[in-house]
Amino acid sequence: MSEKPEHQPVLVDEALDGLAVAADGAYVDATFGRGGHSAEILARLGGQGRLLALDKDPEAVAAGRRRFGADPRFSIMHSGFEDFEAVVRPWLAGAELRGVLFDLGVSSPQLDDAERGFSFSREGPLDMRMDPTRGESAAEWLARVPQDELERVLREYGEEPRARAIAAAIVRARREAPLTTTTQLANVIARAAGRGKPKIHPATRAFQAIRIAVNRELDALEAGLRQAEKLLAPGGRLVVISFHSLEDRIVKRYMARAARGDPRYAGLPTMPASARPTMKLCGRLVRPGADEIARNPRARSARLRVAEKLPLEEAA
Repeated sequence: MSEKPEHQPVLVDEALDGLAVAADGAYVDATFGRGGHSAEILARLGGQGRLLALDKDPEAVAAGRRRFGADPRFSIMHSGFEDFEAVVRPWLAGAELRGVLFDLGVSSPQLDDAERGFSFSREGPLDMRMDPTRGESAAEWLARVPQDELERVLREYGEEPRARAIAAAIVRARREAPLTTTTQLANVIARAAGRGKPKIHPATRAFQAIRIAVNRELDALEAGLRQAEKLLAPGGRLVVISFHSLEDRIVKRYMARAARGDPRYAGLPTMPASARPTMKLCGRLVRPGADEIARNPRARSARLRVAEKLPLEEAA
């Protein structure tokens, strides 16, 4: 069986600099993908260091075991962000967690494999699940979602200006026949959306919105950020690479709240321990340079943010 197309990791040097990897530290790569970031973390770890990789995609987990399974410092588990604490805490076994990397979005192998149903340009089953072993497929979700909810998803998750027209067109189409393939859905969307920007397929935003809804990506991200911060040791780093404005907004606001503390006590001379900042921001927003975008056009929308867990005496 041939391997799926390779995934080019984004902002690798910047992510590793953000993690500030210590040779003997314990780290989590919360989105293994095809292991580009994990490989660089392992390269910086010494013999006593450890890395746990997570991924919702069984194919990614299998790829991780093939690639790094012989390395005693490496472990990989089939898990999403929402289960971060339940999976990571037992693995730590009392050790300090020095850093966590979240690399959000869809990997190139997922996009390039028509059978996964993420691509509007390739004929395949309308699936879109990050984890195809559980939950509703996009076809099942589209068959039952109310029109007003579909419109909201398209507008909020896809920032689609033609959300109302596209939602109505999808509902009309499903009355005639079930929507079961990617190209079938893409054609319905394209007819309703009309002519958009040159070189951008009219189904781009809608497919993104439906994928986010099917996988509950934003809820999972918020849960993962909370659980990762909870497990990080003082001085541990949280590094997040996002590719969508909604994801980046969640990350930015989460880190800002953690660094600011409870705004109700802003400006007051004393602050309760429970209201004090728990993290500090590290540097500014990082974006890929022109050279990286030229090598990997999918990197163009990437955004990287870093925060560090404060020592207990500062946070408490």
